[in-house]
Amino acid sequence: AIQNLINIEPDDKIRAYINVKDLKDEEYINNNFVILCTKKGTVKKTSLEAYSRPRQNGINAVTIKEGDRLLEAKLTSGKSEIILANRTGKAIRFNESTVRAVGRNASGVRGMNIAATDEIVGMVCIDDLNQHILVLSENGYGKRSDLEDYRITNRGGKCVKTLNVTDKTGD
Repeated sequence: AIQNLINIEPDDKIRAYINVKDLKDEEYINNNFVILCTKKGTVKKTSLEAYSRPRQNGINAVTIKEGDRLLEAKLTSGKSEIILANRTGKAIRFNESTVRAVGRNASGVRGMNIAATDEIVGMVCIDDLNQHILVLSENGYGKRSDLEDYRITNRGGKCVKTLNVTDKTGD
């Protein structure tokens, strides 16, 4: 149980974890980043160095606004491309370089502009541009697409339709 490793509050929940190689390797921690994404479309990039001195009771990684919650956390090289997808079947692709690195207590920037009733359901960080993207619906339908099908836009910009949302497919 994670409670045996770190002291967390009883009402806190673990949302993500990241395997790292060596937090004592200066080159490694200064050239890698942690990308965080929330349900409301906020994206935050922090240098891995900010997390290199863990405490027994953990380290605050992000300031979450009221009504929002952490969705994903990924380790990146600083040159990745990020794809966010929302519940209504749209996705956005942007370069990680458009998100500047900030401190641990910052809240981040808008990654995807979504309606008040919508939410982000997934984030993928891509280093190999020859990959495919698999999108799954609530009712188990899937669609595999080339990465090229998702045009690169600015973060917070217009999205592309990635999946037709119908009663049959679900969200």
